[in-house]
Amino acid sequence: MLPFKTLLVIDRNSEIAVYRQLANQMVSLINKGTLLPNMELPSTRSLALSLGLHRKTIMAAYNDLVAEDWLESVERKGYKVSGHLPAIRPRSYTARSHAGYSGKAAFDFARLDNVPLLPRASTGAKVIVDDGFPEKSIFPIESVSKEYKKLMYQSISDSQAQMGDIGGSAYFKECLSVFLNDTRGLNILTTNLLVTRGAQMAIYIAASLIIKPGDKIIVSDPSYFIADATFLHLGAELIRIPMDQEGMQIDAIEEVLKENKIKLLYIIPHHHHPTTTTLSPQRRSRLLALIKENNLPVIEDDYDYDFQYQQEPYLPLASGDHGGNIIYIGSLTKVLGTNYRLGYMIATNDFLNNALKLKSLIDLRGDMLMEGTIASLLQSGDLARFISKANRLYESRCNYAYELIKNELTDVVDFVKPQGGMALWLKFKDAYPLSNILTKASSFGLEMTGSAYHLGDNAKHNAIRFGYASINEQQMDFAVNIIKKITGA
Repeated sequence: MLPFKTLLVIDRNSEIAVYRQLANQMVSLINKGTLLPNMELPSTRSLALSLGLHRKTIMAAYNDLVAEDWLESVERKGYKVSGHLPAIRPRSYTARSHAGYSGKAAFDFARLDNVPLLPRASTGAKVIVDDGFPEKSIFPIESVSKEYKKLMYQSISDSQAQMGDIGGSAYFKECLSVFLNDTRGLNILTTNLLVTRGAQMAIYIAASLIIKPGDKIIVSDPSYFIADATFLHLGAELIRIPMDQEGMQIDAIEEVLKENKIKLLYIIPHHHHPTTTTLSPQRRSRLLALIKENNLPVIEDDYDYDFQYQQEPYLPLASGDHGGNIIYIGSLTKVLGTNYRLGYMIATNDFLNNALKLKSLIDLRGDMLMEGTIASLLQSGDLARFISKANRLYESRCNYAYELIKNELTDVVDFVKPQGGMALWLKFKDAYPLSNILTKASSFGLEMTGSAYHLGDNAKHNAIRFGYASINEQQMDFAVNIIKKITGA
């Protein structure tokens, strides 16, 4: 509710009656856009109490405004600003804007031209094929809700819990470090772990501590576009390394290291984003040797390590002997869903101490309730069981999507079956420009919001991520049929 006590000021020495002063000032607030159409007003009793006036004075002002069509009286609800105002119109009638913000800023500020906007699906879409997000229906909502509610009641009387911990709660870090050691062979302590709001925050913090304007860094071609945007924003020069079916080409990395002073390597070894390829064991060994030889700082982005479908999944680079040069970044968002922003950074203590300081400039409190909830799931083993269940579902959907597209779109796209993850990388042949396909698909009720690489420097890829984890077989059939119809396959 607006602060009417300060907005409505009564002049006791005025010749104008008090109720009319109130009415005039409310008309002025409507004209300025402070009071918007259909906005509910305080009751006569509460406004009288707030202004120190008699209730009948407020009623007189309201009744005059109703008669003049500025207000409406709603039975059993009170008064609200009219939805059909008189001839003198306020500057802004939109429910979510104000006249002072209707134009452009009158001051200079940084224009983030290198940062692309994330795609959004239209509300009328029949099927949305995303970038590779989790299936919401299998989320253990009952156990999470129960634990969250219990912790919420505890936190009300716990002043320490209300303060939070910038680097993550001790309980959560303890449970998470055990989980990461067991599943990824990292052998870390809680002092090597910093909790963030998703992997992207961890990437930004780590890169900010390393990159200075003009620094050269190595990324793949193609690379995760939001990470690229982060590095460009920090002033880096990107040196792109080609990808093939074994991941980044290590020979090319070695040549670049011989000829350049490289400040950072950014790599996604498992189910690379966007291409979904996995770095082969032979290349991992060679890359680890190069990292140690060159004291090369590395950001290893392992955003969906938990979803690997081969019998013996590869461990992260960070589990090997890297001499403290690898900053390992991961996320529980791919496990829990996009609504749950929990990421982490693993590094040496001295680096994490400074990462914690930088985090404090943008995020003063951790999400203690969510951290505590997920910690309980980690400790009980419920999260591990949920991941196992999700793996079975996603592997099944991966197999279905692969066979479906291979059988129906073999003349339209080139792709390979990934070893894990939540998406396929569909590279459309030159005869089928992705821009046209996306536009036409939308008109048929299919929204493809996965990362699309088909404009500017990425036009050579003419490819998109086809997320299969969050859509069922019928939705996949619908999507592929639309693409067939568009392409004439």
